[in-house]
Amino acid sequence: MPSIPAVRAQAPAPFAEVTEIAPGVHAYVQAPGGWCLNNAGVIVSGGESALVDTAATQSRARHLRRTALRLNPGAAPRTIVSTHFHGDHVFGNHEFPEAVVVGHEATRTEMISAGLHLTGLWPDVEWGHIELAPPTLTFRDALTLHVGSIRAELEHIGPAHTSNDTVVWLPAQRVLFTGDLVMNGVTPFCLMGSVTGSLKALERLRAFGATTVVPGHGPVCGPEVFDAVEDYLRTVLRLAEEGLRAGLTPAQAAVGADLGRHAGLTDPERLVPNLHRAYAELNGTPAADPLPYAVMETALQEMIRHHGGLPCCLA
Repeated sequence: MPSIPAVRAQAPAPFAEVTEIAPGVHAYVQAPGGWCLNNAGVIVSGGESALVDTAATQSRARHLRRTALRLNPGAAPRTIVSTHFHGDHVFGNHEFPEAVVVGHEATRTEMISAGLHLTGLWPDVEWGHIELAPPTLTFRDALTLHVGSIRAELEHIGPAHTSNDTVVWLPAQRVLFTGDLVMNGVTPFCLMGSVTGSLKALERLRAFGATTVVPGHGPVCGPEVFDAVEDYLRTVLRLAEEGLRAGLTPAQAAVGADLGRHAGLTDPERLVPNLHRAYAELNGTPAADPLPYAVMETALQEMIRHHGGLPCCLA
């Protein structure tokens, strides 16, 4: 992943709030949900527990561990599902040495390749001591996990946010953990995945029939979030089509772009890298093909200039 020079402009955000959204199913939500403030899940049943993702920093991961032990006294989680390779979702894995880390086979590959690179993007964040703990149990398409009496179905969907996104579906509870395939009130980010692939992924997410959705970032919500994310992505495609017809670069197309109801999303600067990805796909790049490193680097540097300053990470 290319570097994003950035500084801390504010104090870190508070630790997460935890809500039981179904019997034994807890959403661990880190507000306001911007850069590196991801959500996680704690599933508890029959004296066993499992996590969906962890957190970016050591202190946040340790808070998650304390929370998991409070929800299931005396027994640490035995399983962690990593929904994709990004550090905000996986850097805390090592704080749970008792757990088997499960993820898509490309999550393991990409996590090892990226290493601790994220810590260099925001050097003023207090990351603490982090050791990579990539998935040791991987799957290609789907896998079923049993936590006590709770059945959790893992499915690889994408390319979308990345090439290796996993969702966690609890059919009895009708709860869907989407990872970063869905963000609620936070701007989607498709630079390392696909805009058109994300639209296809939303069709699959709707088909689960969830009543409760735990997004990768932002508040817990219902399935109406899928329409909001789709509308944003279609707005990006429309802006990209208009920009291409006008002979504009992605950065030029982002200037003064009318995002309509999406203008108030957290981290709106992501429009620039999203347009880079949309341009590439409109020009024939297959959804499954990653952008060259140099293009991603350019997209992120242009994002900073478009934003008028450096992105702020409150982790």
